[in-house]
Order: sequence, then C-alpha cells, then structure tokens
Amino acid sequence: MARIDFYILPDTTLEARLQFACKLAETIHRKGYRLHLHCEDKALAEQADEALWQFREDAYLPHALEDSDMAASVPITLGWQQLPVPTQETALLNLHPDIPEGVERYVRIAEIINQHQQVLVAKRACWQRYKEMGHEVVPHKLG
Repeated sequence: MARIDFYILPDTTLEARLQFACKLAETIHRKGYRLHLHCEDKALAEQADEALWQFREDAYLPHALEDSDMAASVPITLGWQQLPVPTQETALLNLHPDIPEGVERYVRIAEIINQHQQVLVAKRACWQRYKEMGHEVVPHKLG
C-alpha cells in the first residue's frame, strides 16, 4: 500500500494551492522521483503548467502536459485524463477532487487541501476512501 501525504494549507485560493504544488513538485523532483500531477481538467493542467514556469526565477522543473510530444522525455507530467502507467518510481500529486483509477501503481501520493469549501468536502471523502483502501494516510498541517 502506498503512503498518502495530505498537505493542509491555511489558504482558500487556487493560486495558493498551485504555488504549494510547485514547491512540492520541486522537492519530489530533487529526490529523484518522476512525478505526475493529476488535474481535474485541461484548464487546470494548463494553469499548473504556467505556475511551474513562473514559481521561482532560479528554478527549472522539466515538465510537459500529457498531450505534448515532450511528455515521454521529461520527469514531470501534467495530466487530466486516465493516469499513465508508471515505468519507474513515480509519485502522484493529485489535484483532482476524486481519487483516480490506478493510484496503487504509484510509490507515493500527495494531496493538497486548502480551506475552500469544495476542496475540503472532496478531500475529506478522499481521505476516508484511502483509509478504506488500506493506505497509510499522513497529515501535514502547514502555516
């Protein structure tokens, strides 16, 4: 069973959630993992893509949208469709409100919760579902 890390932010905005996702992506990449950011739709994936380009001037995280020709050659992908089957140790950063099919194939899973009511409701349900599935769920309250 995978370890599921829930990062609980004090903020309510999507921007804060995406900013933290960028920091977390940098940490995961630095540890040598491949990473897939799973988004609710293409619009959110494009927002996350833009956030990764802009989050720090002195950082570069090689990434691509899942429908890009570069997706197979970069360590970080952003998607909104079916989860890709990992070919090596890959972490999943789930920005989707639900748990996607195939999460059990990932070595680590991260969820980001902020204080927006829709996110809270969706991620509480995910928390319960992960526990029912037998995963280790670890909370990290930030700020």
